[in-house]
Amino acid sequence: MSVQESIRQTVTENPVVLFMKGTPTFPQCGFSSAAVQMLKNCGANFVAVNVLEDPEVRQGIKEFSNWPTIPQLYIKGEFVGGSDIMKELFSSGELQQLLQD
Repeated sequence: MSVQESIRQTVTENPVVLFMKGTPTFPQCGFSSAAVQMLKNCGANFVAVNVLEDPEVRQGIKEFSNWPTIPQLYIKGEFVGGSDIMKELFSSGELQQLLQD
């Protein structure tokens, strides 16, 4: 299975996926930490993929989404955005709504 196929499978088989640097219990960058906190504050169950464990996944997710930065959030197979977009959605209540629907 190619990296792209693996990423596609991960985002389609799991309702909420966060590609991040580190793990939810030990984030390796401030943006990933902020993303985890927002998801936790929403009470979301999510799958976290640590891109630092595999350089191919780290590059592959950027190509998959056509988005240059990590973290990246996917809800129901759709790319939502990075931590800045998550912050805007969280502040407006839209992130909570997306996670509930």
